[in-house]
Amino acid sequence: MLDTSVIIDLDELDPLDLPISVAVSTITIAELAAAPHATDDPDERGRRQDRLQRTEATFDPLPFDVDAARAYGRIFASVVAAGRKARGARAVDLLIAANALAAELPLYTRNGADFRALDHLIEVVVV
Repeated sequence: MLDTSVIIDLDELDPLDLPISVAVSTITIAELAAAPHATDDPDERGRRQDRLQRTEATFDPLPFDVDAARAYGRIFASVVAAGRKARGARAVDLLIAANALAAELPLYTRNGADFRALDHLIEVVVV
């Protein structure tokens, strides 16, 4: 599963660093849908809207379902046990990790530090 950070930097990445078959979470689509509204720069807003539309046209996102919700409990517990915050800005990343855990997929990210303490639950691949 590709984290939102990978989708954002997709044009800059070597395709050989990514798996042949990829997936994204509906949580990533939600982040990308919010992104154009988070800037006042019209050019950046356009780039973000384009990224959202290309992502929606390319991927059939995996839904955040009951299995992912249950997996989030395990993710949350692991992060808290490691003495890290599981709420706030990090929560969205952890929801994506839960989606990957439920789907039994490795998580490809540009922000490996966001997923520390999850190594025993999912494979995190930093690209």
